[in-house]
Amino acid sequence: MCEVKETAPLEIECSIEKALSVIGGKWSFLVLKELFEGKKRFGELQKAISKISPKALTDTLRHLESNGVLIRTVHATVPVTVEYTLTEKGQSLHTIIKEMKYWGSYWA
Repeated sequence: MCEVKETAPLEIECSIEKALSVIGGKWSFLVLKELFEGKKRFGELQKAISKISPKALTDTLRHLESNGVLIRTVHATVPVTVEYTLTEKGQSLHTIIKEMKYWGSYWA
């Protein structure tokens, strides 16, 4: 399942580990869940994920954006409106997350 790189014998290359590093921390799953429903503003995400702090939400959104999972769009309004939407890469996570949800409801 995971391969050891020949150039660096102690470094393990694992596609599951790569996927988890792209998705990010524990809040990412909840942010993704919300964005599967469509574009959202920061305040809408914070309201929907009640236990997340503004810093944790900001960090999570930046991480997902830097990994190409979502797009941050700034609209020149007063005040400035920022919307977040999933990219094709982000949308492709929907099936995986849904299966994890089914697994969790069955086994957890």
